[in-house]
Amino acid sequence: MWEREGRAFSMYKRMPSRDRSDVMDVEENSAFSQDSMDVETTNPSMWLSFPHVVVGTLSSFLFGYHLGVVNEPLESISLDLGFSGNTLAEGLVVSTCLGGALIASLFSGWIADGVGRRRAFQLCALPMIIGASTSATTKTLAGMLIGRFLVGTGMGIGPSAVALYVTEVSPASVRGTYGSFIQIATCLGLMVALFIGIPVKEIAGWWRICFWVSTIPAGFLAVAMMFCAESPHWLYKQGRIAEAEAEFERLLGGSHVKYAMVELAKLDRGDDADTVKLSELFYGRHFRVVYIGSTLFALQQLSGINAVFYFSSSVFKSAGVPSDVANAFIGVANLSGSIIAMLLMDKLGRKMLLLWSFFGMAISMLVQVAAANTFVSGSASLYLSVGGMLMFVLTFALGAGPVPSLLLPEIFPSRIRAKAMAICNQFLRWLALPAFARATWTAALILDVRKRLYDGCSLC
Repeated sequence: MWEREGRAFSMYKRMPSRDRSDVMDVEENSAFSQDSMDVETTNPSMWLSFPHVVVGTLSSFLFGYHLGVVNEPLESISLDLGFSGNTLAEGLVVSTCLGGALIASLFSGWIADGVGRRRAFQLCALPMIIGASTSATTKTLAGMLIGRFLVGTGMGIGPSAVALYVTEVSPASVRGTYGSFIQIATCLGLMVALFIGIPVKEIAGWWRICFWVSTIPAGFLAVAMMFCAESPHWLYKQGRIAEAEAEFERLLGGSHVKYAMVELAKLDRGDDADTVKLSELFYGRHFRVVYIGSTLFALQQLSGINAVFYFSSSVFKSAGVPSDVANAFIGVANLSGSIIAMLLMDKLGRKMLLLWSFFGMAISMLVQVAAANTFVSGSASLYLSVGGMLMFVLTFALGAGPVPSLLLPEIFPSRIRAKAMAICNQFLRWLALPAFARATWTAALILDVRKRLYDGCSLC
């Protein structure tokens, strides 16, 4: 298994022939005993690294929670803060966090490389705590936007940190499974946010509780990371070899430390020790892999999945479906797809899941186009519209959602991994649709969809 991972990594890593020969020398001359080779035939226990991965994916839970936290309470927020009926203001409340994420994402890779993965998580949690507290206590629109912006800075740091951390602390045999935890945690965050928002119309000021709740997992993440393992890959790059070995022992077990360190040395040997310049990611030998990663995340965002998550309550409400039922449907579809992806990730491979996921999303779009056709009856149009949306969420969660965050850390050389993730996983991801333009565009889209669904209902 370790040899296969090494071969897969080398396919994407171009090295001078001199460096390749050095790696071969390491393979031939390393003091590998037969006992070590025997150990390699058995996979490390997945349970040693499990608690570290779970704590790390709390950042993904918070990411999902803050994506959905204003979905149900948005109407109550607008009434209490005095901007009811202002579509632009409502769109800004939804999307200001994306503006913060865009800015923070520019620095996420450098933060992860500069202070380590664990402290990057803590720096992710801190603005989420401050921002959520600000939103929960504000009495003005400006205060709400400031709080959402601060939350967004945490959202900009978190995804890159968790993708790197899960990849670097997971045994290769279950890396795909653990990578799917990121998407599952995001789904759970969305579902919890939608569930907590249900009483918002019955209890005055409940939307403030929705924001306060998010400070609990954020605080736990900041504290729990003090007791989690640091990434051995990051420690090795810092020259802290003994600490890297100690962390491998915590994550894999003592019998696997020697092999893991030799593999790490082989992967790191072809990398230059100099600091990575931003320009290196856009031309030369690294351009192709960075281009692939950027394209994957751009396609993920351009699919329109955010419009579904942000405004699903409004769309289903216009179709006559209660918002709490609609949110449950969206959450179940998202979580079901993520669980299926977790079970298949290490069996079918990343590429296969991506292909079928985008194919399924295209089919679901065709279903919704058919629903808008004038030749389709009112009731059929309604069922096709809602069914197509649920199918879209399900197929997105099968591959387009979880695979890019898992695949890219595996194919990036360790020298550029954190910086390249910042570019692909965050900056170009948010740049695909600029945050503030996205707010206006999404609002217009939802108004059009609501009108179509309303027309369909009137014909039933």
